[in-house]
Amino acid sequence: MQDKIKIQFTCHGNICRSTMCQSVMTHLVTQRGLQDLFEIASAATSREEIGNPPHYGTVNKLRQVGIPVVPHRAVQMTGADYDYYDYLIGMDSANIRNMTRIAGGDPEGKIYKLLTFAGKGDDVADPWYTGDFDATYRDVLAGCEGLLKQLLEQN
Repeated sequence: MQDKIKIQFTCHGNICRSTMCQSVMTHLVTQRGLQDLFEIASAATSREEIGNPPHYGTVNKLRQVGIPVVPHRAVQMTGADYDYYDYLIGMDSANIRNMTRIAGGDPEGKIYKLLTFAGKGDDVADPWYTGDFDATYRDVLAGCEGLLKQLLEQN
């Protein structure tokens, strides 16, 4: 049996963008009947929201588009996560810097910015500051679809 592809999405607080990614990616693989091939999680680079559920804006947006919200409480990324996960996906340049610091570097090339999978180097806008969960969802969907396409082509 093939090992699961283990993905961890990471943002600053683990209540908006990374939890949205976790739910969207879970939905995308489930729609294709591939849920047994993936382990999908999310984490924060900070400790500010540890233990908190997904932000109501994330929950509302996912409900609006018919995507089930994965039950989750915010956790912080650890150095051990680097060894465990195959892909560690950050939402913006600050996340990438913090993820690399927490991991003690990126010697295996596992850390990526989400929108690189959508052919862009942009950051996923943080709805904590913008309040625009629609724009965040568009970015998250594009990045997750691009990531899944690349993973399916590789495996």
